[in-house]
Amino acid sequence: MALVSTTSRPWPKKPGTNPKGEFAFFNVVYEDGSQRSNRRVPAELLGGLDGDEPARNFIMEQDREIAEKSGRPALEIKRIERVGAKKK
Repeated sequence: MALVSTTSRPWPKKPGTNPKGEFAFFNVVYEDGSQRSNRRVPAELLGGLDGDEPARNFIMEQDREIAEKSGRPALEIKRIERVGAKKK
């Protein structure tokens, strides 16, 4: 007779999930009118007195690294919007 394990296994992660709110997602609009959706920013950088401003700095740094690797200039950010945030 085969033994059946009584320990439960965790379900595999679904794509697109954000376990424990590790990341906040932002849509980024650039000066040329282009947009990038769902840019991930570590949630630990956000909040406090600066609110979402650290997200802009984090995304700008990512853009600089990408531009350096691709040999193209980084685009200037016009605005960022937190995904799912209510509009003012």
